[in-house]
Amino acid sequence: MPSKPPPPVTQAPTALDHRIEAAVGHGIDQLWEHRDRELLDGPRTRLVDAHHALVKAETSVTYFRVLLNRLSSGEFPVDKALFERIDRTVGQLEDAAADRDLCQTQVVAALEPIEAARRDKPPHGAPELPAPDLATLLAIAQGAKLHEHLLTQRLSVVTASGARVPYSQLQRLEEAGLVVRDTSHPVHAGQPVTLTDTGRTVLATPHSARPPATAPVLRPGAWPAPSHARR
Repeated sequence: MPSKPPPPVTQAPTALDHRIEAAVGHGIDQLWEHRDRELLDGPRTRLVDAHHALVKAETSVTYFRVLLNRLSSGEFPVDKALFERIDRTVGQLEDAAADRDLCQTQVVAALEPIEAARRDKPPHGAPELPAPDLATLLAIAQGAKLHEHLLTQRLSVVTASGARVPYSQLQRLEEAGLVVRDTSHPVHAGQPVTLTDTGRTVLATPHSARPPATAPVLRPGAWPAPSHARR
């Protein structure tokens, strides 16, 4: 007889998936991907983390329910050992269901502020950016630094993919509150440029009405982009 549950399923459906997708405007898979790439603001990050826990709990409920069905299917001899295993599995299923219900409560608590913000601020109220600026935000999200050329003193941003962003575009994104640079580092050594919470929100907002943003072309010899953790 099996003694322990298998590893958690990467993506298991939950009763709240449709509600989450309606609130954030993204599919669950895309939302998880944005979390892996650290593109989400605080509220959405907390929502995805709570959803991760819910998926894991839902997987446990499914496992013990299937196990209970197997134990009662006639596959095993009807004896004292079977009765003990059924009793134990029923208890494990009850615990898993209680944990699942608690996780659902936590997801709802993380989801309600996002739903309220969506009602108070419709999607069309989000800043509208042209496709090149969206592509630049995405490139900066992977890692970027502002450099000053030693000879020409020209400033430009170099992203992890090797793309160069004009200083004027960086200034425009800074004025919009979408990016920020770490001025504690000298510019000749490279000042890290990162997205603000507003920048992450804009990047995570659906832009279906626009043509897809084209990522900047990689430059030979670019410093490597950081690898992203996989689920």
